[in-house]
Amino acid sequence: MNLKDKKILIGVTGSIASYKSAVLVRLLVKAGASVRVVMTQAATEFITPLTLSVLSKNPVLIAFATQNGEWNNHVDLALWADVIVIAPATAKTLAKCATGNCDDLLTAVYMSSRCPVFFAPAMDLDMFHHPSTIHNINTLISFGNFFIEPEYGELASGLTGDGRMAEPETISSRLGTHFAKRPVAFMKKVLITAGPTLEPLDPVRFISNHSSGKMGYAIASAFADAGAQVTLVTGPSAIKSLSPAVKKIQVGSAQQMLDATAAQFPEQDLVIFAAAVADYTPKYVAEQKIKKQGSEMTLELVKTTDIAATLGQNKQEGQLLIGFALETENEEAHAMDKLTRKNLDFIILNSLNDAGAGFAHDTNKITVIDRKGNKRRFELKTKEEVAQDILEIVIERWNEV
Repeated sequence: MNLKDKKILIGVTGSIASYKSAVLVRLLVKAGASVRVVMTQAATEFITPLTLSVLSKNPVLIAFATQNGEWNNHVDLALWADVIVIAPATAKTLAKCATGNCDDLLTAVYMSSRCPVFFAPAMDLDMFHHPSTIHNINTLISFGNFFIEPEYGELASGLTGDGRMAEPETISSRLGTHFAKRPVAFMKKVLITAGPTLEPLDPVRFISNHSSGKMGYAIASAFADAGAQVTLVTGPSAIKSLSPAVKKIQVGSAQQMLDATAAQFPEQDLVIFAAAVADYTPKYVAEQKIKKQGSEMTLELVKTTDIAATLGQNKQEGQLLIGFALETENEEAHAMDKLTRKNLDFIILNSLNDAGAGFAHDTNKITVIDRKGNKRRFELKTKEEVAQDILEIVIERWNEV
């Protein structure tokens, strides 16, 4: 995981998810990293400093001074670390870091840091989606910090939704990616499409699909962390976690996505078409809201321009093009047809018949097929792990050249 001899400072804050911090510390130490832990006072009510001290093989620091009156130098701690990971990061800690309110050792370390900082939020559903939390996360991202998106599931409150801290394996994998500076990806130009498109019916309504953009965003972050110059052309998505190194272009309709992608296309080394682009769009868009009339309504639709097929016909020597195929029947035959028809180098097949794959899930199960019909099948994994598999396949191809 590229973590051997890396110096990682873990910040633990007051959340029930802090029990996962023990597993995270153990994973990082097992991978060969040198780990130090700074806790907030509130965190000690959920997990003991002794537990984290034994696992990290270092004293756990909580206050600015020890009981013997020795100073825990927050500046030295910040400069020691190759990376800081605050996991779990509560709403309170996010707010304090976003506003510079460093009234404890952990936030003082954060304010003194020069290294990359990762936040792994953990909180209840409504707290995570509260405008103040969203504002604080966007502020911290604008500062150049990284976010490891919380997962969907059952929360301590009994509710189900976003807010569960990412699993320790996901966080350690993300750190491994961060340190995996593969020279082959440096200066490579990568263009990725993600998310759904919105096809307007009138000023109020539109046609769309269930794509969340999670897969495309994960791929963009993976390539950016590997040193590539990444441009992400994305339809509407609620995802906030994205490497600051990624250039993001926001679009709405299929035509807007085509225009933005085509403008970037000629200079790219790699293009990955991960967006769920609408196949059809309304022939006429009403200028005013369509009023309810009668018991039926007929919409006249016209085909959108196939972005991958259109740009595939203009593929330049040395360019790699990768598409996605989400299928429900005759999956491999349909995928191969798309690969050939759109002049792609690889097609990534996922089936809605596989549990945990497809739209909205945090996981995916893929089969990668090349132009010769060679197939590489992968088990169900998180989308961050799938992004790493795709990165490895691309690197293998680049290494063959």
